[in-house]
Amino acid sequence: MSGGNADRPAGHPVEIMLVLPDEQTVRVRLYERQEAAEGAQWRYLIGVPSWVTTREGVEAAEYSVWVTAGQLRPISGVDLTTVVTYKLPAQPPSRASGWTVGPGERKGQSVVHDMACRNGPPLASELTTLEALDALERPGARACDVCDAAAILVPALELGSR
Repeated sequence: MSGGNADRPAGHPVEIMLVLPDEQTVRVRLYERQEAAEGAQWRYLIGVPSWVTTREGVEAAEYSVWVTAGQLRPISGVDLTTVVTYKLPAQPPSRASGWTVGPGERKGQSVVHDMACRNGPPLASELTTLEALDALERPGARACDVCDAAAILVPALELGSR
């Protein structure tokens, strides 16, 4: 936890209930919400009321801490839409993980790529690791050195030839 509020984003905080481990609840301020994993998990920046001792006595304070949705309960009638919200940018659809084979530089040559390799053939069929190793054993075949194919598959082939 950290004290103070110097790093808080601009926006309108709202009140919400924080559920403590012993099921007690405390009214806190919700300042920000951030998507932590695309479409799945969120984290929430809250201000927890507290007190600090000063030379003059005791002063009200607020400590900032990140919590999960499971630790919060909404308060009836409180509009959460004014809270600063950061969503992760949408990720392009990922290609399947696995291996693929594309044409080499010359006729009769082939190159084995990781499915996510930028040099891999578009719309290629996915191969299992064993199929990719078989493809590498064919004459004129090599593993791409731009992606993980050379780093992963070539040592595996060497292990199999001992």
